[in-house]
Amino acid sequence: MSGRIVARTFAAAALTGLMAVGAVGTAQAAGSPPGGGAVEDVISLPDGFQPEGIAIGNGPTAYVGSLADGDVYVFDLRTGAEVTTLQGPGTPSVGLKVDQRGRLFIAGGPAGDARVVDASTGALLKDYQLTTGPAFINDVVLTRDGAWFTNSSAAELYFLPIGPAGALPAKAEKVPLSGDWTQVPNAFNANGIAETPDHTALLVIQSATATLFRVDPATGDATAVDLGGATLDNGDGLLVVGRTLYVVQNFSNAVAVVELAPDGSSGTVVDTITDSDFRVPTTVAKFGKSLFLPNARFDTPPTPTTEYSVVRIDR
Repeated sequence: MSGRIVARTFAAAALTGLMAVGAVGTAQAAGSPPGGGAVEDVISLPDGFQPEGIAIGNGPTAYVGSLADGDVYVFDLRTGAEVTTLQGPGTPSVGLKVDQRGRLFIAGGPAGDARVVDASTGALLKDYQLTTGPAFINDVVLTRDGAWFTNSSAAELYFLPIGPAGALPAKAEKVPLSGDWTQVPNAFNANGIAETPDHTALLVIQSATATLFRVDPATGDATAVDLGGATLDNGDGLLVVGRTLYVVQNFSNAVAVVELAPDGSSGTVVDTITDSDFRVPTTVAKFGKSLFLPNARFDTPPTPTTEYSVVRIDR
């Protein structure tokens, strides 16, 4: 995958410096198919791939982005077999989501951009330079109105409003974070993003403070979610299923399970999921009754032969 060795040094250095706040081989078959028809507990990715984000659509196809060169590895959840690899731009692909029209929305990390590509061919449909300032465009969530992106290096979100018939906008809108939000210098701040169960607001995890925020999408006003005193150390990717929020805790090698109020203003941590196959997981996507998490292995120096994988757990 061209460009990976060159880009690896830059991507790894950026992540190591900002995220310091806090060997799996062949896929192993589970005894019987869990929910959704998935049959693998551990799915191998190409050596040296450096995964971070994962996206799954309605079907049994998963997409994992590379921090090294932006390639997207596409595989079958039922077998773990590669479907294809979409060529990246030579800069990182971080968080990503796939919409109902077969388009991948990709956060561009230190490039400060967001890309929309054809999920089948990798063809670039639209490229947005979200900022020319401090940037690590980290994660993305798709709502009824469009796509929202976080920037771990600046107190602002970016919105791509999707028009009628799925029309992509000419440019992104910037929404500064305010209210309870306090930016921590030289640290990873806004990271994972999701939507509240009632679809009225956004949820954003601030990694540097282990705090979950509810954000008004119209104003950017952020309010700390009342978790009864619980914190979410090493918070990374978020996933909301019904009223359940899954929070990936990367260096903790865990997933916090939070039962939320419908508007996301409060919640209770009801469980913490761990797995012996976790190697610093970062993001999470669901298929049937299963959750899938890529192992980023941020605690391991990346090399062309470093092994990476995606882990399946029950939800």
